[in-house]
Amino acid sequence: MQKSKSSPNCPPFDSKPTPPLQNTPSNACDTHMHICGPLSSYSYSKNRTYTPPDSLLPNYLHLAQVLNIERVVFVQPSVYGDDNTVMRKAMSECPLPNRGVAVLNADVSDEEIEALHHEGVRGVRYNLVDVKNPKKKLPVQSMKKFAERILPLGWHIELLLHVDNYPRLDDELSDFPVDLVVGHLGYFDPGKTPEDNGFQSLIKLMKAKRCWTKLTGPYRLSIEEYPYKNVTPFAACLIEEAADQLVWGSDWPHVCVKTSMPNDGKLLDLLSVWSKQSEIHHKILVENPTRLYDF
Repeated sequence: MQKSKSSPNCPPFDSKPTPPLQNTPSNACDTHMHICGPLSSYSYSKNRTYTPPDSLLPNYLHLAQVLNIERVVFVQPSVYGDDNTVMRKAMSECPLPNRGVAVLNADVSDEEIEALHHEGVRGVRYNLVDVKNPKKKLPVQSMKKFAERILPLGWHIELLLHVDNYPRLDDELSDFPVDLVVGHLGYFDPGKTPEDNGFQSLIKLMKAKRCWTKLTGPYRLSIEEYPYKNVTPFAACLIEEAADQLVWGSDWPHVCVKTSMPNDGKLLDLLSVWSKQSEIHHKILVENPTRLYDF
């Protein structure tokens, strides 16, 4: 396996997911997962910050079957940079209805964007934190310029950032041309509370229908083991304030986990705990992703 001191090997995912305790509704969607490998065929970027184990489409399809997931959104992992080859191949081979979120250079051609749209891509990812040389400021102007290009296609821009570092996020992005999607419940520091200015600015963007948030990766926001109790108040706040703007994702294969490797059935159980009502559960798993990803 390719590795270095700056890109340590990640532990393997749990290959024996348990069925969720609550029935998963028809057309439920996992909006955040990654395909990595096989390493024997596809090299990783030299600028990566981690080295994942092979996490292949058949592995994921087994998980989807156990969880009764019927739709999936492939998200380009940072280990491949802007080479979307592995993701595009998986999308084309996946028997489930699917969409993709790509990583693109600013100089990508309109023809390439059109081809990606035809293949099912509906968003562009900006990873501002889990990369080498993370950005300390939002590249608002360059993002807006790119957003104008994808606006006619109905695409969105997905951000991976720490919202607690952006107390004026709602002001900075209030006039953004396309929908925004923020990953990992805002990816806040474990020491924060829902009253944090950055988290509240995210809530304001969502209530204004400018932004969506993914209920993904709670283990990334906690130093505790499952069920990551410090995350519950944030999830409850998001659901109470802006349930129409939330989607759920597994974040499989769970790279760079600092606590115990999660079981995906248990992660889906958390959504039931957070949402409490079956109507909200259905909205987050089915109705909202149908709108966001143009299923």
